[in-house]
Amino acid sequence: MTAMQTSSSSLAAILRGIVPEQAEQVAITLHRNGIRMMEVTLNSPDPFRSMAIIARLQLQDCVVGAGTVLNVDDVQRTHDTGGQLIVTPNCDVAVIQHALKLGMLTLPGIATATEAFTAIHAGATQLKLFPAITYGCVHLKALKAVLPHHIRIFPVGGIGAADVDLWVKSGANGFGFGSELFKPEYSLSDIESRARQLVQCCTAAGLVV
Repeated sequence: MTAMQTSSSSLAAILRGIVPEQAEQVAITLHRNGIRMMEVTLNSPDPFRSMAIIARLQLQDCVVGAGTVLNVDDVQRTHDTGGQLIVTPNCDVAVIQHALKLGMLTLPGIATATEAFTAIHAGATQLKLFPAITYGCVHLKALKAVLPHHIRIFPVGGIGAADVDLWVKSGANGFGFGSELFKPEYSLSDIESRARQLVQCCTAAGLVV
C-alpha cells in the first residue's frame, strides 16, 4: 500500500463549482487555514484545469483530487492531471481498484453495510457516508459497530459546524464539507473564516485535522 492510499487528514474541502480562475487563491486560503484535502468535483466548470492548477502548487501535506468520479476513465485522467484523490458518490469496485492500482487515495461513497464491505473488499480503507444527513448519527454508529476498526468513515452531506461533535461521538473519523465551506460566490475572507471555524470545531471534537 502506497502513502497515497491512506491519509491522516480528517477534513476535506469539496470545491463544487470552482472555476480555474479561483483555484489557486482558494486552495492557498484553505491550506493556510488547516485544510489538507481538496476535491474538485467533476461537475464543476473545467475541473481538470482547476485540479492541475492546485496540484502544481504542491502545498505541504496536501492531497488534491477529483470528486463525483463515476468511471475509470476519469480516475485515469485525474491521475494524469496530477490528482492524488478519488471521491465518489457511490460504491464502484472498478473505480476503487483502478485508483488503488495507481496509488491514489480513494473515498468511495457508501450508505449500507453491504456497500461498505464491498468497498473494503475492493481495497478501500476510508469510506464516505453519503448523504450523511439522510442516514444520521445512529446509522453511522451501527455501521461502525460491524466494520473493521481500521476503517475510517467520513460523513458528507448536510453537516454543519454545529453538528461535528455529535457525529464524532457517533464514530466519524473525518468530514467532507461542501457549501458549509465553499461556494463559487464566497469571498476569500468568507472561505477563510468558514475554514477556521470548521477546523476549530473538528479539533475541539478530538479529530486531528
